[in-house]
Amino acid sequence: MQKVFNLFDFSQKVNYKTEILAGLTVAMTMIPESLSFAILADFPPLVGLYGAFLMGIITAIFGGRPGLISGGAGATVIVLIALMKSHGLDYVFGALIVAGILQIVVGIFKLGKFIRLVPQPVMYGFVNGLAVIIFMSQLKQFETTLNGESVWLSGTPLWTMLGLVALTIAIVYILPKITKAIPASLVAIMIVFAIVLIFQIDTRQVKDIASVSGTLPPFHIPQIPLTWEALKVIFPYGLVMAGVGLTEGLLTLNLVDEITGTKGSSNRECLAQGTANIANGFFFGMGGCPMIAQTLVNLSAGSRARLAGIVGALTILAVILFAAPVIELLPMAALTGVMIMVAIGTFEWTSFKVWNKMPKSDIIVMLVVTAITIFLHNLALAVLIGVIISALVFAWENAKRIRARKYVDDNGVKHYEIYGPLFFGSTTAFAEKFDIANDPEKVIIDFAESRIADMSAIEVVNSLTGKYAKEGKTVYLRHLSQDCVNLLKNAEAVIDVNILEDPTYNVMPGNN
Repeated sequence: MQKVFNLFDFSQKVNYKTEILAGLTVAMTMIPESLSFAILADFPPLVGLYGAFLMGIITAIFGGRPGLISGGAGATVIVLIALMKSHGLDYVFGALIVAGILQIVVGIFKLGKFIRLVPQPVMYGFVNGLAVIIFMSQLKQFETTLNGESVWLSGTPLWTMLGLVALTIAIVYILPKITKAIPASLVAIMIVFAIVLIFQIDTRQVKDIASVSGTLPPFHIPQIPLTWEALKVIFPYGLVMAGVGLTEGLLTLNLVDEITGTKGSSNRECLAQGTANIANGFFFGMGGCPMIAQTLVNLSAGSRARLAGIVGALTILAVILFAAPVIELLPMAALTGVMIMVAIGTFEWTSFKVWNKMPKSDIIVMLVVTAITIFLHNLALAVLIGVIISALVFAWENAKRIRARKYVDDNGVKHYEIYGPLFFGSTTAFAEKFDIANDPEKVIIDFAESRIADMSAIEVVNSLTGKYAKEGKTVYLRHLSQDCVNLLKNAEAVIDVNILEDPTYNVMPGNN
């Protein structure tokens, strides 16, 4: 993979037309979604747009890679709904500041690299779950309110909505086969917009969700008492939001790396995301993280530089300040069609192609992560459980691989040549390899094809040598790698073994 160059990517060739059009398209898809998320959490509608602008502009300039789009994501907003209902908006802003600080700490200590521990089946489940969520969230546009209750559209309104959505999808699907000079999503939005205006079609518009007219994001210090009790209220929400934001963000960054064939900086993304969330806490935004749907819209429009993200954020600000009357007339059907195509493009259809080639454990992991993502909307929990299951399966499989080759040399010394890693999962099988009662007075355990990995391994070696000692026999450890020697020496307070000197492996002799 190629490296991402400097902060503003001056050394990279930028297609300005593509970047600007992609940024406009991203803004058009982000505005209604940000408004919807804000309304869902009972925030003032403009808080959603301020969040989209602040997250977008800061992460586009300072984030970990070009092409990544950040805004008020549903995954992070959902975390704050309960806090909003119980303590109000100022406590939400306080939680955002806490989340931002925690994310910056992760970036400073370079902990973003641990996202590499996420296995491919977890990535499949994460992406597929998000694709389903994006698609399902669009179904709300086919509902209306009747007598205070949400009901499905019917009759002419339903067919109008379906027709406009289908037209949008058709344009997004067909236009790239003809030309890629202009982003298909933007063309689809403009054509459907023109049709609705020219023929005066009665259909839901952005203004039916909320007003998008306002001022620059106002500076605001959250009115929260500086007490331990207040911190105990906001810290758990900030911690969860930081975790969800980083998980979704770094997984999305990895996905963009794969799509573009370039390498982003996970630690720099953590710093940018944290800074953006702190800014949201002081400037009336709802916070957020990288958004996989808008990111894919951006990439599908041809963007590969930071300019598109900057244009998208500035477009949202311009809409708030100047263009609200026009944007409020955009038909929701066009935006819904674009997001449905994003959902289709997000889904990892290749996961079906390799279905019969994947181990059963990987299939289970993928399905579990997908289910948790869809039904609980908790991306951090889904990924955590997926990683835990994968780790346990890996440990179990490796535990079964421990084995020993045994022989007695000409001097009457019994040799045990160990194969496979010695760790907490394989200690029982390791201990069963030895015949303490019938072995000679000297025993050598050879770790040339193995290694002592953890404290459980140290303890089983110590226990084994202790049992031999009770029988008046001596055990020597041979061919230990330097890290294993260091591990044993660090545990000298709880272990007493002989390390057989071997110049080939550059180890120090131990004491009895």
